Amino acid sequence: MSLRIMRRFSFCAGHRLVGHEGKCQNLHGHNYVVEIYVTGREQDEVGRILDFKMLKTRCKGWLDENWDHAFILWNQDENGLNAIRQSEPHRIYELPSNPTAENMAIHLLHEVCPKILVDTGASAYKVRLWESEETCAEVELDS
Repeated sequence: MSLRIMRRFSFCAGHRLVGHEGKCQNLHGHNYVVEIYVTGREQDEVGRILDFKMLKTRCKGWLDENWDHAFILWNQDENGLNAIRQSEPHRIYELPSNPTAENMAIHLLHEVCPKILVDTGASAYKVRLWESEETCAEVELDS
């Protein structure tokens, strides 16, 4: 038997896509929605694999500290990084890849979730990142 839960979070952030052929090459922002899907092998004495409040505290806490109202830029985008650094104050999160919805979802699943869920007995197996009401990217661990 496999038990799974999901919690949805929202945040606002700016980015740009280096090499994009259209408007997304410009600095712009989105009202993102991210869904974090979690599984666990054992239920606690209450019957949960992870308390939804703990999932919120860990995930929303990380998002608020790192991505909310920040510019998420590729760490190789010197032009974009320098432009944002000219503004005071500013918040920048340097992503190791171009900040597409796909790369942001991958980063959350493979880099962020293992760290923030490390001692909970649960682990993330899927992330869905909505960039708009019509578009999202989803990444899931292979079975």
